[in-house]
Amino acid sequence: MNALTDRLLGRIARTGPLTLAEFMTECLLHPEHGYYTTRDPLGAAGDFTTAPEISQMFGELVGLWLAQVWMDQGRPAPVVLAELGPGRGTLMADALRATRGVPGFLEAARLHLVEVSPALRARQAQALAGFDITFHDHAAALPDGPLYLVANEFFDALPIRQFQRGPSAWHECQIGAADGQLVRGLGPETRFEMLDDRLAETHEGQVVEVNSPALPLAGDIGARIAAHGGAALIVDYGEAVSLGDTFQALRGHQPVDPLTCPGEADLTAHVAFKPLARAAAPAVASAPTPQGLFLERLGITARAKALAAALSNEALATHIAAHRRLTHPDEMGTLFKVMALTPPGAPPPPGLDPATGSTDATTTATKDTRPR
Repeated sequence: MNALTDRLLGRIARTGPLTLAEFMTECLLHPEHGYYTTRDPLGAAGDFTTAPEISQMFGELVGLWLAQVWMDQGRPAPVVLAELGPGRGTLMADALRATRGVPGFLEAARLHLVEVSPALRARQAQALAGFDITFHDHAAALPDGPLYLVANEFFDALPIRQFQRGPSAWHECQIGAADGQLVRGLGPETRFEMLDDRLAETHEGQVVEVNSPALPLAGDIGARIAAHGGAALIVDYGEAVSLGDTFQALRGHQPVDPLTCPGEADLTAHVAFKPLARAAAPAVASAPTPQGLFLERLGITARAKALAAALSNEALATHIAAHRRLTHPDEMGTLFKVMALTPPGAPPPPGLDPATGSTDATTTATKDTRPR
């Protein structure tokens, strides 16, 4: 039993069971024992690997996407170039390198990173040495102006609430204690107004998840873009609408029980893109597009072939495997989705399917238990 488990058991003894959101917040962001506040979780020595760490091609294409949208919107200057949860700074470093040949883009960009982890801020400063960086604890602190923003695997780590359908209303999923251990449980059946529209499309026993912090954040980003111009690119694993238990923990690139090692494992849940799109109005949201299709439309295969020409043996095999991992349907290509937010009336962003305006079918989500 670790120190954070003791603290959580003590809190439950004093005030009662925790919501899943309260549990995730403690595990991820506790100032002394939180997962993100105490370590660099990325890479082979960490617990998961994100797309920018798999291949430079990902960040390069994201950078060129941002530059193309910037050009399509008339090359405004200056602009706020921002990333939420930048990891080690790899994506932004690759994006900035790829856009050096775009006249005026880097001169217009003012770099802002939203990061709460002191350890990761240090890694980002190293990766982006030579650039003037402004760090923020929250996206709300970003300055006004045209906003060109990237959020890659950011929304999946925001704390969720989880609800199980009862006969006529909902039981909130909770974390309690029994025999000195953390255990899962259900609260009493209660009407939650925010879930009234889900009653007709669910049946008893089904689980839905609500990412409460994500909706006001998407609303703030959408309002900024609608008012000042710019674009947001959101990349994450998920579906249009939440249905199913997707709460998971990863440690050492393997799935673990989230209750066994609080503060020592990455906690995530699938992103529901349709609520984000609604919350971001009046900004215009594209349809969530599979990551593999998005990258192929941007030219990743041509870029992969160009890079492969200078490689051989193990380096070439690793490069080929990285291309497959980013794009293949059995890897990240289908599970991960890409959605853009742009101002009303702006040209459609490249590589993405337009919003249809129709109601997407709800599909049951399953946990992504493959090593990341």
